[in-house]
Amino acid sequence: MRDPRFRERAGRVLDLYQRRFEGSRLRPDELVICADEKSQLQALGRRHETVPPRPGRPALVEFEYRRLGTLAYLAAWDVHHANLFDRVEPKTGIEPFGRLVEQVMTSEPYASARTVYWIVDNGSSHAGRASIERLEGTWQNLRVIHLPIHASWLNQIELYFSIVQRKALSPNSFDSLDELTDRLLRFGEHYRQIARPFDWTFARADLERVLAKLTEREPRLALAA
Repeated sequence: MRDPRFRERAGRVLDLYQRRFEGSRLRPDELVICADEKSQLQALGRRHETVPPRPGRPALVEFEYRRLGTLAYLAAWDVHHANLFDRVEPKTGIEPFGRLVEQVMTSEPYASARTVYWIVDNGSSHAGRASIERLEGTWQNLRVIHLPIHASWLNQIELYFSIVQRKALSPNSFDSLDELTDRLLRFGEHYRQIARPFDWTFARADLERVLAKLTEREPRLALAA
């Protein structure tokens, strides 16, 4: 693991999923948000319309396509209350991510919450000490929680993005960026109506078992090398 603080950072995130922080239970007005971006989403215009599957025959997707541009899809997920916030932007960056944060933090119950913990990875839109100072300086009740490096799999928003990819973006067949935008936002609206908290079962104790096994393997791997 490249992050020397992997155990500390991963454990803190897993504790938040269990509604704990620094050894104490979260209060009802302390909320946990996971957020990230899907960048460079392409609209691919197919020469012929995709034919949906039917019994005994798979879907038929035209091989040839035209590239019609790219956009970014940003989303934030309330881990314990299954509230979804999403938006489409021309590209990712500090300002687009800031607009997503504003979208959440100006709505209730987040605007008046005691603390809103934002779990984010180390992407350029929200990386390092500068992002903490920027976001926490703008929103007094916001607390930035960075994941370990290369540990986006610990971010629950990636579960939602996986659903989006399978349910809304496959196959990729859009005649324009407007059509792609409409598909994303309509899917987000649909998901808000059916959303439930994810059944996340990987906890700090599971993390410790995995790290212990890796520690046991290191001497054997060193000998084999």
